[in-house]
Amino acid sequence: QVQLVESGRGLVHSGGHLRLSCATSGVTLHYYAIGWFRQAPGKEREGVACISSPDGTTCYADTVKGRFTISRDNAKNTVYLQMDSLKPEDTAVYYCAISVFRLILDYGLGLARDEYDYWGQGTQVTVSS
Repeated sequence: QVQLVESGRGLVHSGGHLRLSCATSGVTLHYYAIGWFRQAPGKEREGVACISSPDGTTCYADTVKGRFTISRDNAKNTVYLQMDSLKPEDTAVYYCAISVFRLILDYGLGLARDEYDYWGQGTQVTVSS
């Protein structure tokens, strides 16, 4: 059974930083692409960052490029999202997800919600102004 568990929720001031973790089980992470998504109240879930396997190619939404960094530790079956220079508009529930489509980045679909098959339960990030 594939499971993803996010952690690292928090409340920070604008300009602050947080690191989210996504611990996975029931899957060999090395074989799959991972994405981070977020959903703010009243808005659709949107892609934030992704990382492919096995070469670790990354992709980012324009709204977070240069501020967020996605990384993975296959030995620990864990993916991270380092978030710096946080803004109030980054406030959302953040989700990690696994895609079994290994060529997801090659087809430019790394931030496409519908291409992901397994999801965590989400973790709240709140940025105050």
